[in-house]
This record gives sequence, structure tokens and C-alpha cells, in this order.
Amino acid sequence: MILGQLIPFLKSSIGVICFIPIYSIWVILLLPGVWLSMLAGALYGTWFGSLLVFLGASIGAEIAFWLSRTIFREWFRVKLQTLPKFQAVEQAVSKEGFKLVLMTRLSPIFPFSLLNFAYGLSEVSFRDYSIGLLGILPGTLMFCGLGELAGDLTRFGEVQAGKADLGGWLLRIIGIIATLGVVWLVNRASKKALEGLED
Repeated sequence: MILGQLIPFLKSSIGVICFIPIYSIWVILLLPGVWLSMLAGALYGTWFGSLLVFLGASIGAEIAFWLSRTIFREWFRVKLQTLPKFQAVEQAVSKEGFKLVLMTRLSPIFPFSLLNFAYGLSEVSFRDYSIGLLGILPGTLMFCGLGELAGDLTRFGEVQAGKADLGGWLLRIIGIIATLGVVWLVNRASKKALEGLED
């Protein structure tokens, strides 16, 4: 019932504006963004959905970074001691800066939300951290594209009945497959570059 009321609201003009802060809060609360990103794709399409997700994720990431660097610094430092992989990231990012921020953003090895807090404990500059958020774009496009495709699949009967354009539908599938290929290549390259952090 709640979902049935929420979807029409998110499709409205006000809902589109509200989606950005909703996604930001989602990130700060360390909730997985995959499903919300796919929902954005299903509701708004790949490109506009990706823009909304990127804005929401970036705002949430920067708030999380600030909280970790200031108010909750000591609390997160204690928590990080129980996560060796993230300790390694914090230490490495303090030395490498932007390059490592970008690579960890491109890699699926490290959860996006937890990284925001780990970066706040590092010595990376806010500028390098913010520019490094560009690394989430390939994954954002992929999940929003998958969300749009999932929405299209539910309407495949319209294609079969001749009520929707088959050519446009196929182009979307090809676009998603191409995006998946690019994301896979980027992930593989970033994994190789980050192998030392897992030791």
C-alpha cells in the first residue's frame, strides 16, 4: 500500500526534487544504493535517473565525509579498527590522494557508503575526494540502466502487441549490454590496481 502511494509521488515534479535528498539520507545511513538506483532508472530513465542518483549520492557522500572528519571522527576511527581493509584504504588514500579515491570508487570491492567515512579519517583533501566521486558514474549508469530495462520488460507485452517500438526497445537492451561491458572492464582494471590493499 505504501509503495503504491510512493511511486506516483516520486514520479511527480515534487517527487523528482525529493528523490535527491532521499538518496543522500540513504547513503548517510549506510543503506545499499543498488535498489534505489534501479528504482531511479525505472522511474526516470537511464540518463535522468543517473543524474538524480549522482547528485543524491554525491551530496550524501560529502555529508558523510564531513561527519567522519569532524563530529564523529573518534567514533569512526574505533569502528575502522575492526575493518582492516578500510584501514588500508584510509592509510593508502592519505598518501596517494585523488588517484586512489578514483580507483576505489570504480571498484566494487569497497562498499560506497563505508568508503565515505573511511575517507573522512584520511588526509585526502576535500577537493580530491569530491572529484573522485566521478568514479561512481559507470556503476550509476549501469544500475539505472538495469532499472529502466526491468521496467521495459514489464511492458514487453506492449511490444508484442505492436503498441510500443521494438527498435527502440532493442536499442535500450544493446545500450545496457554495452554499459555492462564497460563497467566490467573498468572494474577489472581497478581491481588489479587495488590488489595490494587486500593484503
